[in-house]
Amino acid sequence: MPRVLVVGSGGREHALARALARSPQAPEVLATPGSPGMARDGFEGLGISVGNLNGIVAAAKERHVDLVVVGPEAPLVEGLVDMLGEAGVRAFGPTAAAAKIEGSKAYAKQLMRDVGIPTASHMLFHSHEEALAHLPCASYPAVLKADVLAAGKGVIICASEAEARAAVDVFFGERRFGHTTVVLEEFLHGEELSLFALCDGVRALPMTPAQDYKRIFDGDEGPNTGGMGSYSPVPKVDDELVRDITLTVHQPIVDELRARGTPFHGVLYAGLMLTPDGPKVLEFNARFGDPETQAILPRLRSDVLELLDCSARPAGLDGVEIEWSEDWAVTVVLASRGYPESSSSGDVITGLDEAEAAGAEITHAGTAEEDGQIVTAGGRVLNVTALGPSPGEARERAYAAAQAIRFDGMQMRNDIAARAAERVGA
Repeated sequence: MPRVLVVGSGGREHALARALARSPQAPEVLATPGSPGMARDGFEGLGISVGNLNGIVAAAKERHVDLVVVGPEAPLVEGLVDMLGEAGVRAFGPTAAAAKIEGSKAYAKQLMRDVGIPTASHMLFHSHEEALAHLPCASYPAVLKADVLAAGKGVIICASEAEARAAVDVFFGERRFGHTTVVLEEFLHGEELSLFALCDGVRALPMTPAQDYKRIFDGDEGPNTGGMGSYSPVPKVDDELVRDITLTVHQPIVDELRARGTPFHGVLYAGLMLTPDGPKVLEFNARFGDPETQAILPRLRSDVLELLDCSARPAGLDGVEIEWSEDWAVTVVLASRGYPESSSSGDVITGLDEAEAAGAEITHAGTAEEDGQIVTAGGRVLNVTALGPSPGEARERAYAAAQAIRFDGMQMRNDIAARAAERVGA
């Protein structure tokens, strides 16, 4: 029986643990630090924080782990996969050098320019004064991004120069995201698409497409979040378009990083805008997206353990194909009061059993256990995912389950997959 260690405690990692447990290989699944939701599912939590890289490596060796699956971006950028490799432990995820594609937006932009990948035009600012000097010349709306990891919240869309000046104050004045340079990007019009590709250092193998919702409120209003919901598949994004995007977006990155001596293993996430001029890259991530993973993995019919293990091996994906269910999946995120600017914690959560009885998969994104009760412990608290033969039916099931859950200050968007249901007509 293989033993797998999932690093992380969020909804993405909970979804990964569940998918791994469905493997025909019947692996023993451990998690660190784990979560109350993972514990409810029977996954042993080791309690080692994602920032304790030495502790994770030591635990992986002590427990004779066959594969470590790294969920969050921070330990990837900090070199956890490098350290595991040096210790003789195989891991799913890129090395620090390859993960830089997410760790630095400026680096990712230059990499895209080097290999000719279509993306928004941009400028890089190193100081408050430099940014203010260029803002009058920018076109609006414009996008300002911190050049560091910011948990999906380091992006501010500015409708005017005044809003851009306020955003510059956030980055350089408040230092909300620490000491960082700032990327000013052209605002792209169109529809967003998330496309993951499993990579073995040589090949990029596309997964099924998904769409997520970054803004906190219905109708894409309010500030950016880490993601308030997702669904999969995506109307009008067929297999041919997926192959085309993979060949023009993912594969050139894999080829270039291999040529530079930093081969990319793991999952390469392309956040795209489907513009009138064709797909353009908004960002690259070096790991599974959250909450898209929660919508994608329940549709997977192939053995996820085999897929991740092959990705961790040189050229291991050669000849591999991925099988998907024809069902639609819709994921609704339940967030705490104040998110994304702040978050309430310690609020008792009820209705979890009722939601699961309604046929939904509940993954824990930010929960804790106190006195035998599950309570909130983060901005995004729970993910509610349901499957159905159409986006409309999946959507109805997800919202019916979500409405069974209660905690003080609970926030959720009510329009997840609404457009997809309208387009498909069901």
